[in-house]
Amino acid sequence: MMTLTQELRIADAQATKVGWRGWAALVVLMLPVLLVSVDNTVLSFALPQIALDLEPTGTQQLWIIDAYPLVLASLLVTMGTLGDRFGRRRMLLIGATGFAAVSALAAFAPTATLLIAARAAMGVFGAMLMPSTLSLLRSIFTDRDQRRLAIAIWASMFSAGSALGPIVGGLLLEHFSWGSVFLMAVPVLVPLLVLAPILVPESRDPNPGRIDPVSIALSLGTMVPIVYAIKEVAVHGLSATVAVLVAVGLAFGTLFVRRQLRAETPMLDMRLFRRPTFTGALLVNLLSVVALVGFLFFVAQHLQLIVGLSPLEAGLVLVPGLAAMIAAGLLVVPISKRFSPRIVVPAALSLSLGGYLVVAATAGSGSMPAIIAAFVALGIGIGMAETVSNELILSSAPPEKAGAASAVSETAYELGAVLGTAVLGGLLTALYRGGLVLPGGLPADAAEAARETLAGAMHTADSIGGALGESVRDAAAHAFDAGVTVTALIGAALVAIAAIIAAATLGRSRSASVDH
Repeated sequence: MMTLTQELRIADAQATKVGWRGWAALVVLMLPVLLVSVDNTVLSFALPQIALDLEPTGTQQLWIIDAYPLVLASLLVTMGTLGDRFGRRRMLLIGATGFAAVSALAAFAPTATLLIAARAAMGVFGAMLMPSTLSLLRSIFTDRDQRRLAIAIWASMFSAGSALGPIVGGLLLEHFSWGSVFLMAVPVLVPLLVLAPILVPESRDPNPGRIDPVSIALSLGTMVPIVYAIKEVAVHGLSATVAVLVAVGLAFGTLFVRRQLRAETPMLDMRLFRRPTFTGALLVNLLSVVALVGFLFFVAQHLQLIVGLSPLEAGLVLVPGLAAMIAAGLLVVPISKRFSPRIVVPAALSLSLGGYLVVAATAGSGSMPAIIAAFVALGIGIGMAETVSNELILSSAPPEKAGAASAVSETAYELGAVLGTAVLGGLLTALYRGGLVLPGGLPADAAEAARETLAGAMHTADSIGGALGESVRDAAAHAFDAGVTVTALIGAALVAIAAIIAAATLGRSRSASVDH
């Protein structure tokens, strides 16, 4: 019986290169990727306006960001498996239609609660979009070299969307309300709905097996309690509720794994996780995204609320780093042909580590060159690491299971987004509250608003004015930047762990992951 590596070598030998139609399909598939990455970045920049308009609590502010990736991460494996069965293009089109409709509703949400609900609904349809794009690339580009380039472009589109997000979002936020950032989904997804049926071929698993509602329920029961527990620890600290949530999640996770191992046609092939390359690449994805999203969470607030830049100006400060991320993702393609991932990925992540250390060393100084340099280093490292790790994940899975493998990769990405905001963002919020020393003489409601969020403190300072208002502003800025120092050191530690994992795992399967 052939091993998975032998099967992949035979598949690569039989692969044919695609023509213009395949590359045109790639362009169409980049539209939802562009949308999701723009949405993630632009929301960080819109958050100060949302905080002033809807007046969310600190916890609600985190949920506005996290509701979408939490639901999306919980459903990705399910949606990827359904795509393998019913058709990946079909799931893509259903997801695009629903995402556009719910985004329009989110744009006009009158309360923080309704905005959180809309973001959760966006997560349901987003879970249909993302596994479909990556798995369709796996089925369209069967030639290894073409697939490596296509995945590099796919990964770089995340960075391109992040680069466009601050600029486009900044322009929108300077002329329109924060709801305009959600309405961007409509003009982006309409061309997808028109062109995908023409250019993108349908693909599915020829032997998908039956739908397993129990496995779907168990996957949800695993993800939701654990991620919610992480959020609660970040915001409120350890408690009995957190312990119960973790226990419930682990119990459901154990049952899910056992069911997959016993099933003749499992929803998720657990044997993939026995491959060091597959598991190591997933962990690199997860930790890299935690570092990136955590960085954007506090830098966006620092630039707008402390430095005083407009959303557009703040976005332009980050463009060099985002452009470096795009370039690095493409330039790593020829490099990955010559060097093992165990060398490329740790070397790349060492640059990201340096970026975080720069932030930790200069927090509070307000040095714009330091922020730009730090994000350039962070962007280069993550851009290279994400491209290599995504290609390794897809190459480790049989083509007919591309949807499930893509879903696992996307789950790591979205879970990283949740953890970046919940852990690093939640920790920063806790440090800010603990370190904030307000001047005497403040009304009780003003003091409470200042303690809740940085945006609340700056709004309080503007409302009071005078010397007292300036004292509130200075105290809030000092507490926030002191929290950034600690948070940046933790981000650096996470990047270092990712580099160690890459060096220990990615090199073991070089023949299967680099040059068959």
